[in-house]
Amino acid sequence: MGDWARARLPYALAELVMFVLKQGWACLFGGLLLLAIITTKFVWQPGWPLCRYDALFLFAIGTQALFLWRRLETWEEARVILLFHLTGTAMEWFKVSAGSWAYPEPGLFKLMGVPLFSGFMYAAVGSYMARVIRIFDMRFAPYPPFWATVLLAAAIYVNFFAHHFLPDMRLALIATTVLVYGRTRIWFRIHDRDWWMPLPLAALLSSLALWVAENVGTATGTWLYNGQGPQHWVSFAKLGSWYLLLYVAFVTVTLVTRAALYPKGRPHQSIPRQ
Repeated sequence: MGDWARARLPYALAELVMFVLKQGWACLFGGLLLLAIITTKFVWQPGWPLCRYDALFLFAIGTQALFLWRRLETWEEARVILLFHLTGTAMEWFKVSAGSWAYPEPGLFKLMGVPLFSGFMYAAVGSYMARVIRIFDMRFAPYPPFWATVLLAAAIYVNFFAHHFLPDMRLALIATTVLVYGRTRIWFRIHDRDWWMPLPLAALLSSLALWVAENVGTATGTWLYNGQGPQHWVSFAKLGSWYLLLYVAFVTVTLVTRAALYPKGRPHQSIPRQ
């Protein structure tokens, strides 16, 4: 497909087209899950023996198994996804019990008010993170001290719980991400040329995409924030939450593999040409 685009389009446009297509391929798991959420909203009937949430849970399990069988994800990536799945589910249990949001529909595979398919929404973020690094041959340089990134990710995760009892440190944590990662560039390759983007900017753009996806979830009534109706947009303040959560996902990936992290310099000779 890349050869076809480069033969018919100007180089810059061909690179843009392939960038968009590769991004779509990287978020395939999340895209399929989002499509399932939309489809089931319109076709599911209350009297059916299988609840909609349970159908989404079985769909997510089947999709994950298909990805591993067809080697769309590696087992190393699956470990990352599982870890983020578990941390996300733990946060779901706490947030639902605290009244931050709710899942209004019934379901058999529902524990402590949280349908088990919800963990796969976090798994979709982890899947995207792991796949996009591989698909674009990404490298991160210069990378901050690893211990600092782990501490920051832990502080972000704890704040998602602690702000219910203590002052919300969200703005301070956002500023800290810029301080820690401000010099870090994401080096990536679409075809035969290195491109780069500041890591905080990439996180912001990704959080915007997740905010749009979240609006799809609330518009279909799959989950709702406290005081929100299906016709209401999700608050823009949630962009900050997704922005921070992406750093937790990213550091989770680096806990399993650090091959793409370069403490110093530009990794121009370390990215294999395709």
